[in-house]
Amino acid sequence: MNEKIIIKGAKENNLKNVSLEIPRNKLVVFTGISGSGKSTLAFDTIFAEGQRRYVESLSSYARQFLGEMKKPDVELIEGLSPAISIDQKTTSRNPRSTVGTVTEIYDYLRLLYARVGTPYCPNCGREINRQTVDEICDKIMNYPQSSKIMILSPIARGKKGEFKKELESLRKSGYARVKIDGITYLLDEPITLEKNIRHDIYVIVDRIIIKEGIERRLTDSLENALGLSDGIVVIDKDGEEILYSTKYSCPDCGTSIEEIEPRLFSFNSPFGACPHCLGLGYVSDFSEDLIIPDKSLSLAQKCIKVGGWSIDTSKFGEMYLSALAKRYGFSLYTPFKDLPKEIQHIIFYGNEGELMELQYEAYKFKGSYTTSYEGIIPSLKRKLQSASEFGKSELEKYMITSNCPVCNGLRLKKEALAVKVGGLNIAELTDLSVDRLLTFLDKLELTQTQLLIGANILKEIKVRLNFLKNVGLSYLTLSRSAGSLSGGEAQRIRLATQIGSGLTGVLYILDEPSIGLHQRDNKKLIEALKNLKNLGNTLIVVEHDEDTIKSADYIVDIGEGAGELGGNVVVAGSIEEVIACEQSITGKYLSGEKTIGVPLTRRTPTDKWLSIKNAHQNNLKNIDVDIPIGLFTAITGVSGSGKSSLINEVLYPELAFKLNRARIVQGKSDGILGTEHLDKVICIDQSPIGRTPRSNPATYTGVFTQIRDLFASTQDAKERGYKSGRFSFNVKGGRCEHCQGDGIIKIDMQFLPDVYVPCEVCKGARYNRETLAVKYKGKSIADVLEMRVDEACEFFKGISTIYNKIKTLQDVGLGYIKLGQSATTLSGGEAQRVKLATELSKRSTGKTVYILDEPTTGLHSADVDKLIKVLQRLCEGGNTIIVIEHNLDIIKISDYIIDLGPEGGDQGGTVVAKGTPEEIALVNESYTGQFLKDVLKKR
Repeated sequence: MNEKIIIKGAKENNLKNVSLEIPRNKLVVFTGISGSGKSTLAFDTIFAEGQRRYVESLSSYARQFLGEMKKPDVELIEGLSPAISIDQKTTSRNPRSTVGTVTEIYDYLRLLYARVGTPYCPNCGREINRQTVDEICDKIMNYPQSSKIMILSPIARGKKGEFKKELESLRKSGYARVKIDGITYLLDEPITLEKNIRHDIYVIVDRIIIKEGIERRLTDSLENALGLSDGIVVIDKDGEEILYSTKYSCPDCGTSIEEIEPRLFSFNSPFGACPHCLGLGYVSDFSEDLIIPDKSLSLAQKCIKVGGWSIDTSKFGEMYLSALAKRYGFSLYTPFKDLPKEIQHIIFYGNEGELMELQYEAYKFKGSYTTSYEGIIPSLKRKLQSASEFGKSELEKYMITSNCPVCNGLRLKKEALAVKVGGLNIAELTDLSVDRLLTFLDKLELTQTQLLIGANILKEIKVRLNFLKNVGLSYLTLSRSAGSLSGGEAQRIRLATQIGSGLTGVLYILDEPSIGLHQRDNKKLIEALKNLKNLGNTLIVVEHDEDTIKSADYIVDIGEGAGELGGNVVVAGSIEEVIACEQSITGKYLSGEKTIGVPLTRRTPTDKWLSIKNAHQNNLKNIDVDIPIGLFTAITGVSGSGKSSLINEVLYPELAFKLNRARIVQGKSDGILGTEHLDKVICIDQSPIGRTPRSNPATYTGVFTQIRDLFASTQDAKERGYKSGRFSFNVKGGRCEHCQGDGIIKIDMQFLPDVYVPCEVCKGARYNRETLAVKYKGKSIADVLEMRVDEACEFFKGISTIYNKIKTLQDVGLGYIKLGQSATTLSGGEAQRVKLATELSKRSTGKTVYILDEPTTGLHSADVDKLIKVLQRLCEGGNTIIVIEHNLDIIKISDYIIDLGPEGGDQGGTVVAKGTPEEIALVNESYTGQFLKDVLKKR
């Protein structure tokens, strides 16, 4: 077999005819400054070709489902293995997906509970066992004399189908009646069931009146019912349905668990899911706090923010609220918080049908009529049912999600939660962190029989849990929603799954797996990567992390610049060869020739602080946290220590509510003091700047409006009578109508995937010929959109309003992207920096709080240096910068650090240390401090 992957003539995106040889069965790191072409070479060329060849090897029948794949622009790739991409895309946004289901550990736990679990009564908590027919008979005979008993036997519970054979078999066996979905049918009449709807079908075995000497007939009826099914249902005289079973039934209260099978423990199955929330664990409902956010206002002061209810803006609302005030004797001018609790409840939920007199006045008509009051929340629920999509989206702004009141967020029905292993039900078990779960399983005591049954299941669970631990995810719980995972966490979960698969001869391509990982856990990740390599696989890792680069067997440094200035292999070889290469910027940072310096002086706190009181969101342990206003503060700690819970879920929502008047659900704390020193909060996250190809950096930053105005002011435009709107590709007039301003045409290929080709009329320019004829300094509006930020800075240097906005994009390290580059092609880190540049271009009041979550994602050390200068510039204007970070270059330049921990998950959530970087480095209990020591020594 070829010992190398040989690439010749790669020209995808900005690659400059790259030819390269990569050793197989090695850990290979692709590095280089942001935008240099690393991901293009790794994912868009090598991985894309590996996937394409795999699809091409399949039959045409299979390809119609998988789709044809575009061949990357490369002359030749030899020695390519089957390729698997492990990128930063979150595993699943499905609310039903959890860490347990994604890793398949939950499937093994369901099997464990079904086979060795001990059932308890869901009502009284008593351990229950199988019952005999005689025991069931004795229980029923304790009913009062003359009680009417109907004995049913389940044929189908929650199953889809027409059940023609089953119903015919029952008729031939002599049974007369069935109960289907609560309705009784005679078996000698035709019964038609919809096959795509779930049905509950019970055969009526007997109807009995309890009296002396009935035992024999009752026993026969029970045996007949049990002959049809493992469980029977007895409906007593009050209509209460009680299930008895020869499997598991409580002798005290008659409650039975109809089956203990793996599906009982699945919240994605109707057999196990909580019937109220259908297995989601939460429900959405209208929030009193969002309907009336400021309760210090009165009804007359329009404290109700929902349309249709506010006085002075709605005659309907005023009519009802005035009638309520008159009926119950309160004033519309009393602050809402001072109204009696019962009055507040009536306003929200109605007056339970009590009549009151309403006065109306419309046009020339006035009068009164008597009616009851429905209540704001019931009224909104009714409107939600019939609202349009837009109407629903507006109403949902006043709704919050909360734990299901029936299952309390545990997702499962009470029968499933009544089965325990080692004293814990399956929901309690999955709420343990990976570390604690491993400890629990190691100490688990089972009987000899249980051990024989469960040994192999436990072995599989432990192996998978250890894989998660080895990639630095020991703080996660299996119940954690997959949608709440960061890109780095999702990627490491997939990495752990791949290690567990035991595949060999595979080419794995990873995109910055160290993202979101504290330096303490980085060694574990690197060991996991090496283990995957040692199985006989080749790993290509796109990475900026210094430890990972130094651990690589082979390094490919791409550059020298970004965008059009990149796309070349600067150096490929060992770390010594990279350091020795004069042209390698990466080599200079690895050798220490280039560094990000530690400030000689730091800003010191004043008497202005943001004080978070008793924060207890997620794993936070009722902590008080003080953040200095006007300083650069880094929030640090190991992965899962509570950083995001504190800042993104407690601090930001309350600041957004108080400063920006945002309708947002508040985190769990006793409040935040010191907000009077601030005027707004801006959270700059990594979500996309737009979800359609029409969104781009120029439109997001607002500079495109000024560019269009500039083109409209040219002599050519004035002669033609063109206004600014003529130069928009989103409206009719100046755009190409053949592609409607998209620049591309989608061609439907029937069973093959859609193909996108450049518009044959405008050739991808988006505009019609007349619009493109208008030039500024020899460039059309389409030419400007194709400019890189660096080029645009030079081009618009003389126009300060445009130049200043574009310059901020350059300042945050985005000089290589195009002004008109589609938002869908930007990475999370690039989108975050576009947002940062947009905020930077605005006039600052000096009282703004900027919150950033790992802004160094995807950044080379050279780009981190640029980012630091931008953030420092914001802070120098008097603003407050709060950054959640693991990158030591950001941490060491901060003015103040709040270090959370000491561990992740339930062992985190406390403040380990706070102060300057130098002070943190002296705290032995701080993992961050331990790594800061070495960094600060290099000052």
